Amino acid sequence: MGSSTKSEAGAKTSAGMPLQRIRLELARSPDFPDGSREHGYDMIVPIDKAGHISLPGWKANRDLCRVRRFWGHDAPMVGHIVHKPGGTGGIWAFHYDIRGGKGQHDEAGFHFETHAFRPGEYLSIKEQDGELRTFLVKSVIDFD
Repeated sequence: MGSSTKSEAGAKTSAGMPLQRIRLELARSPDFPDGSREHGYDMIVPIDKAGHISLPGWKANRDLCRVRRFWGHDAPMVGHIVHKPGGTGGIWAFHYDIRGGKGQHDEAGFHFETHAFRPGEYLSIKEQDGELRTFLVKSVIDFD
């Protein structure tokens, strides 16, 4: 494993792929007809040119791949992005092992292995309560 480098494109993983900060906000739903900026996730992950989470980049820099869940007035939960066996390309999930998630189940991204993380795209996450909720990719920016 090489050391991390930084360029004009932001922090780079030791696999040479830039890290991105991705913001997901709750999309329209019966409970939130206009969606919600107060409910969602901030993620830091390496993204390849196709907009997918890079498995080699993640493997080289697991500790840098983080997630923060923000949910209205609830305290934020902070954890790692994990890759589990299953399906055709594995399952990306959020594991809250840093702050606020003691005893909680992982939250699985629905087909994160094939969905592009680009502004305006929609993604679904099976949350801890078992509900599959849809989120809008609000932004994808270089992580410093």
